[in-house]
Amino acid sequence: MNVTHSEFRKALGCFSTGVTVITVDEGGEVHGMTANAFSSVSLDPPLVLVCVGHQARTHAHLQAKKRFGVNVLAADQRAISEYYARASESHKHAEEAGARFDRTSHGTPLLHGALAYLECRLHSAQDAGDHTIFIAEVEDVMVREGEPLLFYRGRYRNIGEELPTTAGGEQDNPADASADRMVRDRKR
Repeated sequence: MNVTHSEFRKALGCFSTGVTVITVDEGGEVHGMTANAFSSVSLDPPLVLVCVGHQARTHAHLQAKKRFGVNVLAADQRAISEYYARASESHKHAEEAGARFDRTSHGTPLLHGALAYLECRLHSAQDAGDHTIFIAEVEDVMVREGEPLLFYRGRYRNIGEELPTTAGGEQDNPADASADRMVRDRKR
């Protein structure tokens, strides 16, 4: 069966994600891109991945610099996400979208107001189709209170209401349930 690009994008759009802006310093200038293809990889060592299209301007900067920031956007940062999603946009005008940056001790740009920030050092890179999977070790984190910006079915969203707890009084964690099943399966 051949899957069309449209069908593939529509199916993937059913997976709600947070929104990140990947930032990198190149020549004293902030370069960035909006990315929702971001995930944790490992707790020990702390590793994350981000998928970047080969044609993205940020792609070459990530390969050259080997250090970057992952900024998890807050609900009020939609304009910043939209700005960094436009490939043709000059990064010199990011302040007009509300982007303000500090620098870490390594010079990595940190986006003011982000819900979380991860300072990353490139661990490895793997080409996969028309993208590169960049795996990075997280060297520093910052987290603040607030609500995330979400993306679902091609549109920005706010987080909905919290679901009620289970009869045991705790929220079910799908990762815990999966790990429990694996342990039970090994014992059989």
